[in-house]
Amino acid sequence: MTASLTEGQSDPTVQPVPASVVERVDAADTTLHNPERAVLSLGSNLGNRLETLQGAVDALEDTPGVRVKAVSPVYETEPWGVEPDSQPAYFNAVVVLRTTLPPSSLLERAHAVEEAFHRVRDEHWGPRTIDVDIVAYADLVSDDPELTLPHPRAHERAFVLAPWHDVEPDAQLPGVGPVAGLLAAVPREGVAPRADLELQLPD
Repeated sequence: MTASLTEGQSDPTVQPVPASVVERVDAADTTLHNPERAVLSLGSNLGNRLETLQGAVDALEDTPGVRVKAVSPVYETEPWGVEPDSQPAYFNAVVVLRTTLPPSSLLERAHAVEEAFHRVRDEHWGPRTIDVDIVAYADLVSDDPELTLPHPRAHERAFVLAPWHDVEPDAQLPGVGPVAGLLAAVPREGVAPRADLELQLPD
C-alpha cells in the first residue's frame, strides 16, 4: 500500500526552482525599470583572449543599469580587413543585455571596458586586447556619427551574426532584416565555432 502525502509534505518527484533562485532573478529584473534590449559584440586577439572576453562580460554585468541576459558561444575568426597571417586570430562573442542606460552612456561604458583592458587605438584594423561594439539598441536606427545604430557593418560580418544567431535565432537587425537571413548571405570562411571554449553568464 502506498502512503499518501500528508499535508505539508512535497512530492519528491517534483523539482521546483529553489525560492532563492526565483528571488534572485526577480530582484535582478526589478532593479531595472523599463529596460531596453541591447546587443554587443566582443572581440580579442591579443593576450589571454578567452580570459579577456570573460572579464569584459563580467565588467558589463557589474555596470549599474545593465543586466547580462545571454552570452553566445565563442568563435575563432581570422582578422578582418588585414593581410592574412599578419595578426593573431580573434576570439569573438555576442552579449545580449537589458539596460536602462541610454545608448550614449552604454557606449561610454563600452569604451571604459576597452580602456580597462588596455585597448590601444593606434592603428585602424589593428590588433587589440578587446573590442566592444554596440551592434543594436532596442529598435533604434540612427546615423549619429558618434554611434551609428545598428552597427553599420554588422550585417556583413559573420563573426557578429553567427554568435548572435546562436543565442537569438529569431533576432532582427533593426532596419535591415532577420539575422538568420543575413547570416545565410555572408561568407563564413575563417569564422569557426570553438566548442571547447565557453564564456560564463555572470551569477
